[in-house]
Order: sequence, then structure tokens, then C-alpha cells
Amino acid sequence: MEFFKIRFGNDLDEITTRFEKTIEDMLGSLGPSFMLSERAWRPPMDMYETSNIIVILAEIGGVQRADLEVEISSKAVRIRGQRQAPACSPDHTYRLAEIQYGRFERILFLPSPIDPEQVTATSKNGFLEIRLTKRPVNQSFKVPIANE
Repeated sequence: MEFFKIRFGNDLDEITTRFEKTIEDMLGSLGPSFMLSERAWRPPMDMYETSNIIVILAEIGGVQRADLEVEISSKAVRIRGQRQAPACSPDHTYRLAEIQYGRFERILFLPSPIDPEQVTATSKNGFLEIRLTKRPVNQSFKVPIANE
């Protein structure tokens, strides 16, 4: 059984969340050591398809292969991982901090059924490419009938 976290909010929760985000954005601009919590980031991704394949391209520069995980179901692809922040010495003074570090997770819903046996994933030049072979739409399967 799968459980989903459902959050019901009201105006007070929304105001508090916006206020916390504003404070965190201001502190985060001073440097990563000023962050109140570890924040997830969303690497940019493209998804396109041809008549035979679906291709997902994710920009994940700086993410080590050991910190990357790809899961595939019949309806979606989950890509998650973590980009480690470089070690900072106490004498660093940040003037600009735009690169996002930490955990990320993206779930992309597939436009058509795929064959899970024919999936490849490669990483090159900071991009993760996942190639999923489409399952033929007109393909039929025989279902065995069991005796009672």
C-alpha cells in the first residue's frame, strides 16, 4: 500500500511559508552557510519522443554517478540524487551564490507505455540521457486461463 502526504493549508500557512521563503532567500544570497534548512533543487530537464523512443535529458552537472538514482514504472520516471557542495573554509566571503546544491527529485510522467527491458541511461558532459523504447500500441498479449 502506498501513502501520499496530503497537505491542507489555510491563508496563515501560506503567509508563513512565503515569509520563511523570503527570509531564506535573503540569507541564502549571503552564502550557503546562512541557509536555514537544506533546500531541494530542480535540475532542468527536457523530454521528447519519436515514433519509437522517448528521450529524457537532465542537466545534472556536478552530480556524481554514485549520488544518482533512476527508477522507472509503467507510467513515470523518477530521477533523484544529490549534488554535494564544495567544502568552504572559514575565510571565504561569498559575493554571489547561485549554484544550487543538495538533494533533488523529479518525477516525469510518460506520454506512452514503454518496454522496461529496453531502457538505457548514460551520463556525459553534465547531462543524463535516458532512452526508453516505446511498447507497440497494437501489441496484444495472450492471457493464460487457470483451472479452478
